[in-house]
Amino acid sequence: MSGGGGDCAGGASGRGDDENRAGDDHGSDDATSHRVRVRGIYTTALTRSLLEAGHSVVQASPPIRRRFDVDLPAADHDASVETTEDRQGVGVAGDPDAVATLREHLLDVGLDALAWDDPAPLGAVFDGVVSETLGGGAVVDLGESGAEGYLPFDNADGYVGEDDTLRVQVLDPAAHWEDDRPVLDTRIRAMAGLATLVPGREGVRVDGADDAAARELAGMTDLLSVDVPDGWGIEWGRDARDADMDALGDALARASDHARTLDDALEEPQGEPGPLAAPTAGAWVWFGRDCRFALDDLRREVTTTIPGHHRTKAASRSASAGVDLAEALVAADGFARDPDDDTDFPFGVVADQFGPHVGDRVAIGHGKPDGRLIVLGRGEVTDLDPSDGSVTVERRMTAGGSYDALDARREAGDVATTTFREGRWWYPTVYRDEDGERKGTYVNVCTPVEAFPEAVRYVDLHVDVVKHGDGRVERVDDDELDDAVERGELTEELAEKARSVASALERAL
Repeated sequence: MSGGGGDCAGGASGRGDDENRAGDDHGSDDATSHRVRVRGIYTTALTRSLLEAGHSVVQASPPIRRRFDVDLPAADHDASVETTEDRQGVGVAGDPDAVATLREHLLDVGLDALAWDDPAPLGAVFDGVVSETLGGGAVVDLGESGAEGYLPFDNADGYVGEDDTLRVQVLDPAAHWEDDRPVLDTRIRAMAGLATLVPGREGVRVDGADDAAARELAGMTDLLSVDVPDGWGIEWGRDARDADMDALGDALARASDHARTLDDALEEPQGEPGPLAAPTAGAWVWFGRDCRFALDDLRREVTTTIPGHHRTKAASRSASAGVDLAEALVAADGFARDPDDDTDFPFGVVADQFGPHVGDRVAIGHGKPDGRLIVLGRGEVTDLDPSDGSVTVERRMTAGGSYDALDARREAGDVATTTFREGRWWYPTVYRDEDGERKGTYVNVCTPVEAFPEAVRYVDLHVDVVKHGDGRVERVDDDELDDAVERGELTEELAEKARSVASALERAL
């Protein structure tokens, strides 16, 4: 599924009684201060964080406006945040300077936050080549970055076949870790949040509305002193009906700047696939388990927050709704949680209500530091201990090849038994043959494990420890960890945590 559609960006941590002070800084001329629009399950915590960092949060929803005793204007945004569809993190897009600042800001949420630049952000225009056609659309090669996009046939102007060269624009970006491609369109637009300019269109339209407020907005557009490029029509987004004149003017000016950028870039044809223009930048930030609990702490300073709020919401949409109900009941009862109470995440309660359960099949979502997500097959949950958050998953292996670093052949009848424990920085997999003889144990070092209803999720930190069938213990892939740090995929702090875990495992095995 695609995630992070719209101009998006995010926040970091902050504390104490500085909230009102942060609100007074909204008019600051500080070059690092940006106007940010926030949406999704992390909104309250990130709003708190952004305000304390001196940023201005704009276009806030009614619940957010009620929670914060500061000015949250209906102004245009430099960047905004939107939780990804799988609720694992946020998509960041908007003004390049804002995205760069906020990307680094988000990395401070927790030790296991990871971020990647988006090679195909919202609004970017490419010359691409169709590499294959599928049932409902075409896969388009976007050039040397290695990015691909998906062009639904409904978004194409005419017939599309393999090896066709097309000019396309990113309409819906795809999260870096999701097994999906950004959605493309052959119709080029200048998108700027509240305002979009459409080439070859005349007049003013309001998206999805023809009520009195929409007609009033269309009439007010003539009062804005913005020089819209010739040949571009104006389309206002739904949220524009609630914006003031200053916000409308800012959005239309930004869209006009984007249109001029596109006009300049699109004048000359390009002979090979690659980017032509990117009026906005983008990034994706993945939150690990430590991040979700850090965000709980931020949210708890603003409103009633049960233990494991974000961890539970990240599990599923039904779990998210359950959290909202529980907190509403707690708040109605006048409950005030002691900020020094270190009550653990109620894994057993959450698993009992939403999964996983014994007998379920779950995927092993093996994230990589470069942003890829590899599914290491699916297995059956054979045991679950709610007292310590451990989930045992069993997989029947097929023949062929060998097990990484174990010097053991993979044969028909082999069984892999993996024990995951919620929040632990490692997990072991024991391989046995069909007679139950142990072939070896592979211990993976990773970001803290989260056992969601349909998948166990973490990001691999490269270095691992193995115990061979003869009892010999070996530590592997330290060089891959070092290389990941050198490439900027992992922070040195996170890498040092991985090395420390691996050293403890070596001693224990």
